[in-house]
Amino acid sequence: MTATPAPKEASKATRQRPGSDPTEDAQPIMRRVKTKLTSKWATAAAIIIAVVWSVPTFGLFVTSFRPAAKQVGPRSNGWWNAFVDWDFTFKNYVDVLTPAGSQSANLSQYFVNSIAIVIPVTIFVLVLASMAAYVFAWGKFKGRDALFIFVFALQIIPLQMALIPLLQFFTQTLQLPAGSYAQLWIAHTMFGLPLGIFLLHNFISEIPGEVIEAARVDGAGHSTIFWRIILPLSVPALASLAIFQFLWVWNDLLVALVFSGGTADVAPITQRLAEISGTRGARDYLNPAAAFVSIIIPLLVFFGLQRYFVRGLLSGGLKG
Repeated sequence: MTATPAPKEASKATRQRPGSDPTEDAQPIMRRVKTKLTSKWATAAAIIIAVVWSVPTFGLFVTSFRPAAKQVGPRSNGWWNAFVDWDFTFKNYVDVLTPAGSQSANLSQYFVNSIAIVIPVTIFVLVLASMAAYVFAWGKFKGRDALFIFVFALQIIPLQMALIPLLQFFTQTLQLPAGSYAQLWIAHTMFGLPLGIFLLHNFISEIPGEVIEAARVDGAGHSTIFWRIILPLSVPALASLAIFQFLWVWNDLLVALVFSGGTADVAPITQRLAEISGTRGARDYLNPAAAFVSIIIPLLVFFGLQRYFVRGLLSGGLKG
């Protein structure tokens, strides 16, 4: 006869696989996923793709320091020749950042305009989308699911179809001044809310219901639950949405052309980048320097919120 193992021993034997590490289950979820999904070939492929993807950007960076004669005209050549013909200058950056007559690029004013547009829009979208996502996730009212599907379906509507009717609504119905920050703020906020609500709803709905119920038992209302529980727990998702929204608005040109009025007082930096070459491309040599000036703020925002961005992307699909 063979001895029957005790219940505890049997359950332990069924839980542990031969050759498995008993400390594996105690590892954080992120480390386990990294161990299972990472391989030498995947790492090598990722490095190769990153290098190939970065070559054009590096070439643009080198070109931004080359004199105008080396970029356009009969003496122009490829950026890789800069390592043989060592001739660099900061004049391109000086020309795009400082005013020097009517032909100057003068990106400084447009740079400030972009900041004045993108920061309020990002804040508006984060606040309104998080409130709406909380209501859709934990609120109880009739037609909640149908309304959420309607909000999600708004992403399907092409942006171009809404521009002219929205402009007429701003100028004729709301009587907003033409070419003002208000039009850009409202338009970008409206276009960013459907996706923002959808992303935050998926995150907020995954918060354990026991946390919400415990707060309600303690007498907390919706405002207290939202500001003291939902928002602190949703920081990764909020950071991810902030990066997306910031980059979308910063790189936007179409909405800016429609609602800014084309004036230097309101127009963002993307509009000036489209005009910097002139009518016949006489100042094409300024494009590389202007492009790198325009990506300074987005890079700072991305690297500053990178760790929250990765956590926000993975939190919806991983369970600990």
